[in-house]
Amino acid sequence: MSVEPLTVLPGRLHRVSRLMALAIKCEGLIQRRVLWDYSDIARLGRVSKPRVTQIMNLLNLAPDIQECLLFLPPTTLCRDRISERHLRAITKLVDWSQQRELFSALYTASTDPVAEHDETAEA
Repeated sequence: MSVEPLTVLPGRLHRVSRLMALAIKCEGLIQRRVLWDYSDIARLGRVSKPRVTQIMNLLNLAPDIQECLLFLPPTTLCRDRISERHLRAITKLVDWSQQRELFSALYTASTDPVAEHDETAEA
């Protein structure tokens, strides 16, 4: 039986993809009572409680947006096109349809080839 080698795409994971995965993992730890609350996460991660809240607020996004963030294609750019900071306003919205509209606009703008060309021209 032959095993095909795993193809690794060039680039790196987006930071927001890693933060989304971290939020999901931490929520699971709280649900299983391994950790009690966000204070435990802050203490273990050596970050501030407000920063933990910012990261955990990613869980307020619609499930399809969370999935999209988790599976963003690898990037070779120095700067991520979508950041947690860009998503903060979207996480405050309760209506998932409004979240989807704003995220769609953000995602479209972040994958705009004209913007990509402008950034590489500046470098």
